Amino acid sequence: MNTVGPQAPGALKLDIERHFSTSLGRAEHERNHWYLYLAAAMAVRDRVADAWRATKERREAEAPKRVFYLSMEFLLGRALTNALKNLEIDGDIADAVEELGVTLEELQQLEADAGLGNGGLGRLAACFLDSCASLDLPVTGYGLRYEYGMFFQSIENGFQIEEPDHWLLRGYPWEFPRHERRRRIHFEGRSEAYHDEQGALRYRWIDTHDVSAVPFDLPIPGYQNAVVNTLRLWKSEATDRFDLGEFNEGSYAESVAQKNAAENITMVLYPNDASENGKVLRLQQQYFLASASLQDVLADWCERNDGFAGFADAHCFQLNDTHPAITVAELMRLLLDEHRLDWGEAWDIVSRTVAYTNHTLLPEALETWRVDLFARLLPRPYDIICEINARFMSQVAARWPGDHGMQQRLSIITEGPDAVVRMAHLAVVGSFSVNGVAALHSELLTAGLFRDFHALWPDKFNNKTNGVTPRRWLSHCNPRAAGLITSAIGDGWVGDFSEIGKLKPHADDAAFGDAWMQAKRRNKAELAAWVRECAGVGFDPDAMVDVQVKRIHEYKRQLLNVLHVIHLYRRFHDGETTDPRFVLIGGKAAPGYVMAKLIVKLINNVANCVNADTASPLGMVFLPNYSVSAMERICPAADLSEQISTAGKEASGTGNMKLMMNGALTIGTADGANIEILERVGEDNFFLFGMSAAEVESRRANYDPNAIIAADPELEAVMMLLESGHFSLFEAGIFDPIIRAVRDPHDPWMTAADFRSYVDAQERASGAFADRGSWSTMSILNTAGSGDFSSDRTIAEYNRDIWRI
Repeated sequence: MNTVGPQAPGALKLDIERHFSTSLGRAEHERNHWYLYLAAAMAVRDRVADAWRATKERREAEAPKRVFYLSMEFLLGRALTNALKNLEIDGDIADAVEELGVTLEELQQLEADAGLGNGGLGRLAACFLDSCASLDLPVTGYGLRYEYGMFFQSIENGFQIEEPDHWLLRGYPWEFPRHERRRRIHFEGRSEAYHDEQGALRYRWIDTHDVSAVPFDLPIPGYQNAVVNTLRLWKSEATDRFDLGEFNEGSYAESVAQKNAAENITMVLYPNDASENGKVLRLQQQYFLASASLQDVLADWCERNDGFAGFADAHCFQLNDTHPAITVAELMRLLLDEHRLDWGEAWDIVSRTVAYTNHTLLPEALETWRVDLFARLLPRPYDIICEINARFMSQVAARWPGDHGMQQRLSIITEGPDAVVRMAHLAVVGSFSVNGVAALHSELLTAGLFRDFHALWPDKFNNKTNGVTPRRWLSHCNPRAAGLITSAIGDGWVGDFSEIGKLKPHADDAAFGDAWMQAKRRNKAELAAWVRECAGVGFDPDAMVDVQVKRIHEYKRQLLNVLHVIHLYRRFHDGETTDPRFVLIGGKAAPGYVMAKLIVKLINNVANCVNADTASPLGMVFLPNYSVSAMERICPAADLSEQISTAGKEASGTGNMKLMMNGALTIGTADGANIEILERVGEDNFFLFGMSAAEVESRRANYDPNAIIAADPELEAVMMLLESGHFSLFEAGIFDPIIRAVRDPHDPWMTAADFRSYVDAQERASGAFADRGSWSTMSILNTAGSGDFSSDRTIAEYNRDIWRI
């Protein structure tokens, strides 16, 4: 029996060998890399679990106020990497596995990215959990344990191909099932009125089709502070495994139908909701998350307390965007129906514990559900929403007597034959705090989308600019730059990122700047090798690495980027000088988003033409299956960060922050957190272009893209090249929808309007990059100015202003 303590020299190696032979039952000749990874993960997990237990015991003794972070996405990345950095044992385990004949990097690459998210929303949630643990705040994450991620993206003939992302196929050593904490979730059925023992009128939800929610806990370690918080993920299962009678009678498919239907709820991240079945499944997912999580919290409270006195002071439910907004109605249902509080008591608890973060101004992302679908699937929560709305409308009528227009705008449920439940309205009405995620976004929320709510409750609204964790997004992913920073200002910046500002005086140090650029070049060389391996396209590390990696969406304007590449491509072939540049675009288009998928196709077709001419200094690639681990490679190597959304459309952005931390310069519009990045680094260290949000709105009424194109010879030349079929020689007319969109006077993204300003900003960026000394100064100043974009700062503000733990 191994009696060596976990901190003793050689203990990690002994524990890895023990797990390899005992936990995994493997013999010496079976020592392949996968089983060594599992054994190493288990050895590290043991050390995390010790701190996890200690954290839970301390919290139970202290009984602090607790926060529950509800999110449909948690884009965690690789857990082994994060645990090693936060436990400060990466050096020890590297030595241990090397003695076993493998490198730590080889083992790290074997871990699949957890398929629990898609884009910035999920990665933000993961950064927030990291910061909560690092700040020792008692915050528990709640999400869904998707069997499959959104999809594995491959490219065939330029088209996005979606394949199953079965990230759990070989198991996941970082999760701990808690079957004893399973919860029962209702669907369908009907509401029934009755009188309780005291004669009070009450309601119950009967004749339901139920599923079980089974929790799986993931440890979230803080940075070198022995604190480990919890992310609890719910898996859906049938309440009864199958109908034994039907099975014995030979009806095999029917006997497991209930089981299959139940498990579908957490089978895949974001089912395509273009179909009716997809809409039902998405609403099921949202309610399943809210109900299971709330039941869990209430059960924990009731195990320790009689009644609900003090509950509101001890809890906060933070809704990460509109997806979990059903929390408002479900918490009311549980308090009214299951715990028999009266309406006033229940609403007092709900309205003092629920807080809502809005992440978007796009109407399609604000979650509306047809009343007929909602009432059929969730009849009792629907009844409660109707009652919430009726009481709220009385409040509105008292505030604005006779103003039916105001009532229609504020109502949670719209009128007419196509009535919908507006989930963002429900979230605002039921929350004590509503926040945006960047200064401009919060301003636009209160001046536009939620203007009438703001007039009613001005004190309810606030801003919390997003941030990302510098541990993963600088210290871990860019060890060369991190080492230089530490050599200059010490290592305190890793735990307290406000100290990164101390780097600013070193921006004018020629020797430091030279070392900085050498580190960047080595990072670019490594990225070039990896991109060649993944996509068959290489590039010169001395070229500018121009990066746009994010969800493929029209408002993010990957199309504007492509039009600029076509412009550079045309200039080179017309004999004009162009500077070396490699354009890397990555991201996934939602399966049902036809235009986004067509833009992916255009990117790939243009890249094929660009890369066919080996004499050209221009290169381009669409990187398939963009992920957290891919971004960890891209961030350290990026020179130019493309943040080019139509002003007023991007709530915040977090990719802009990650790239800035790593010394990339931003070319961007005055949108989202770009504005705050510009404020921190100044106009000399940021390539600003395009219309402001106010200019975008004022120009809509008389927007004429065809006149803009005709008046700009370079844009006209780009459009002629695109319209000639040069990038679709054997696919006639395939890009006509894109061409029509650019020329459409009603184009909401106004791509043509910003083209000239964008090209001018790109020329300024090329000119600056040509001066290596100047560029190194600008790059260092961007890293030095990124202190406010740490998620530690964001979470500290959430706690100060909203949670008040």
